Amino acid sequence: MKKMINLIKIQIWSLIICLLVVISSCELDDIQDPNNPSIGSIETNATISELQNLLDGIQAAMRNEYGIYFDGVSVIGREVYRFSGSDPRYTGELMGASSGILDAGAFYTQNTYNARYRVVKNCNILITAVKNTKAALSDEQRKALNGLAKTIKAHELLMVFNQQFDNGIRVQVEDPDHLGPFLDKTASLNAIAALLDEASADLKSGGAAFALKLGKGFIGFDNPTSFLKFNRALSARVNAYRENWDGVNASLLESFINENGDFKSGVYYIFSKSGGDILNEVFYPLNVSGEVRLAHPSYIADADANDTRVNKAKKRNAATTSNGLTSEYDFALYATNTDPIPLIRNEELILLEAEYYIQKGLTIEAVRTLNIIRNASGLADYSGASDKDGLIRELLKQRRYSLFGEGHRWIDMRRYNKLSELPIDRAGDDVWIKFPKPANEN
Repeated sequence: MKKMINLIKIQIWSLIICLLVVISSCELDDIQDPNNPSIGSIETNATISELQNLLDGIQAAMRNEYGIYFDGVSVIGREVYRFSGSDPRYTGELMGASSGILDAGAFYTQNTYNARYRVVKNCNILITAVKNTKAALSDEQRKALNGLAKTIKAHELLMVFNQQFDNGIRVQVEDPDHLGPFLDKTASLNAIAALLDEASADLKSGGAAFALKLGKGFIGFDNPTSFLKFNRALSARVNAYRENWDGVNASLLESFINENGDFKSGVYYIFSKSGGDILNEVFYPLNVSGEVRLAHPSYIADADANDTRVNKAKKRNAATTSNGLTSEYDFALYATNTDPIPLIRNEELILLEAEYYIQKGLTIEAVRTLNIIRNASGLADYSGASDKDGLIRELLKQRRYSLFGEGHRWIDMRRYNKLSELPIDRAGDDVWIKFPKPANEN
């Protein structure tokens, strides 16, 4: 516990110093003495510029270690192989190759965990700073910023939960000297859902505009009313994980779901080549060697004929092999190293709607909604089994291909108790159900 407390303190100071310098190619106003800010001064009487810098830093830090998070959940979920000339753990430990356990001290456990909690901490600082600032913010503006910060905080906690699962997570981390307990799986999800609901109430009382600017990843969701739709979209996802199907439907009705809209509409991580910014770490050029991400062979083998979504994998000039694993296809979801990565988008919401209909026994509506996805992907209407089990299998297949490479497959198969159906590529391999609790928490 003491190690964890000291680590959080160090991370808070180091990140705050970084936040108030020029951050990630954002255009920031000048502030006094930006190289020597103090947490106390920010939390007690921040200027508008300091609040903006803090929000910019939060948005920038949300992207940190995403590549490691992606590799962890996607390798275990058998969506990709990650070949690395410098680190055999991608084809060893993460795939259960005779290792026995995942390493609680490894980069794939600790880096992502610590990165997400750094963002959570800075959301907490923003909430405190907004409450205490003497800057000219109306009550509505303060509520709107609280709703914004709580929504981002909930998203980050959900990413921690995705890896920790029934280890549970800490939710109360406002005071690094008195960290809250680890909640169990159910309580963790309930706490995230409650935080999103709190944020929703704040946003609904937040007036017409935010007092601070959001970045390009939130275009179309950059005022309290539209940002609320993002909040409710996340709420729909969380409620699906909770198996609260009425909650899924209620959240979707307030989200940005649009059956006739662009499947790609949503909120994104944004990357650029500007000085000080970062690139999309999930992108690798086609046909490279050494550091490679490859589509798992089953992604091609299991696809229906004429499914246009298989273009998210591209056949290589030659197959590549590492540690007994072979694939002929590159992971090709992103075409460049500045392509955006979705946090959540319309196609997922339509699939959540289909899931709600299936779980409620509304077969006609479920099939109709699944056909929206199928038809857009070059497939004919669904003609398979119409019982619940058959429709769930169809749902999971559509989620597999629609959301390929977006970090959902492992989580989806786990929540439907189907991890045993994921491919085992070598003798001694296994499919992990969760990551270990990080070593600095033990």
